[in-house]
Amino acid sequence: MRILMVHNFYQQPGGEDQSFAAEVEMLRRRGVEVVTWTVHNDDIENIPPARLSLNTIWNREAAREFRARQATDGPFDVVHFQNTFPQISPAAIWAAGQSRSAVVQTLRNYRLLCVNGLFFRDGKACELCIDRRLQLPGIRYACYRSSIPASATVAAMNYYGRLKRVHEQSVDAFIALSAFARSKYVHTGLDAQRILVKPNFVAVDPGIGQGSGHYAIFVGRLSPEKGVKTLLNAWDHIGTKLPLKIVGDGPLAEQVRTAAANSNGGIEWLGRKARDVTEDLIGDASLLIFPSECYETFGRVAIEAYAKGTPVIAANIGAIAELVEEGETGLRFEPGLPLDLAAKVETFLKAQDAPHWRTRARQEFERKYTSDSNYETLMTIYAGAIARKRGA
Repeated sequence: MRILMVHNFYQQPGGEDQSFAAEVEMLRRRGVEVVTWTVHNDDIENIPPARLSLNTIWNREAAREFRARQATDGPFDVVHFQNTFPQISPAAIWAAGQSRSAVVQTLRNYRLLCVNGLFFRDGKACELCIDRRLQLPGIRYACYRSSIPASATVAAMNYYGRLKRVHEQSVDAFIALSAFARSKYVHTGLDAQRILVKPNFVAVDPGIGQGSGHYAIFVGRLSPEKGVKTLLNAWDHIGTKLPLKIVGDGPLAEQVRTAAANSNGGIEWLGRKARDVTEDLIGDASLLIFPSECYETFGRVAIEAYAKGTPVIAANIGAIAELVEEGETGLRFEPGLPLDLAAKVETFLKAQDAPHWRTRARQEFERKYTSDSNYETLMTIYAGAIARKRGA
């Protein structure tokens, strides 16, 4: 099988970029021939704003680039689109749909349904645009980069793509990362039979941690939608009962710095850390806190915690709620409520069966989130897409 894997890298590396690299490596390691087509958003600085807006909506050059790659590197059995925003655009998906290759698209965020891709505005979940062909509220509230022109560009991209029925007619199989994310896309009219759930996975087993550090850990972007303010407020009540280590950076970094300085040892901000260091920190933690207040499509850091045998306390919202089995692999709390998060941490500290939680967390990883199980699921999806393309 020959695969063309397509991805638009972000300026700030994130989970989508990691997932793209992990899937390419997973397939190649098992003998699948994978050709990659990637662009990077660092190149945006060299593109005039007007041209960038037009390319975001419908990049004809990207469509031509696909055809050129199909001619020189193809034919491909499957063209798998990971992220096409903003430079590759729906035009490449449309062009791939005109070819003989099966087309697969991973729905790594909610960009097709929401201008900022998060269903998050003014500190809470927002679905004003989910049923609209033209996402006017997203423009009105400047949901993308706090810019009305930039938001209008994203809304225009989605509107034009719907007019041309790009996703309805060109994609043979969609991959949703969770049942929750799948339900949002089904709600808006995408064919439910073509949306398959395949979670993210941990590419290399990091080994079981000991959990002997007696601290909680947060790993992620320091931004409002990640629940950072709720996390900090909760630790006003937890304090040194279970010290908190925060790994990451972002727009709320100064608030985190101040909270750590005033916490009397209850909070330690570590900034960005290398992957192996972060894995060790997660493995030594008593638990991982996942306080996100937006509709995550998945929750990669949660399964990374499970791989180390570290239980998770997560907000009961979106896809992350699916990942936590209450009282087995962790606990869930009401999003945005610091006192409820603090109460759940207290519950964990008083639990008599904490070693069982670590065992169950590791078992959950081994059962659902290994590279082997993910490969089998992905190949099944590819086979189904090929059959659909061929009319079988």
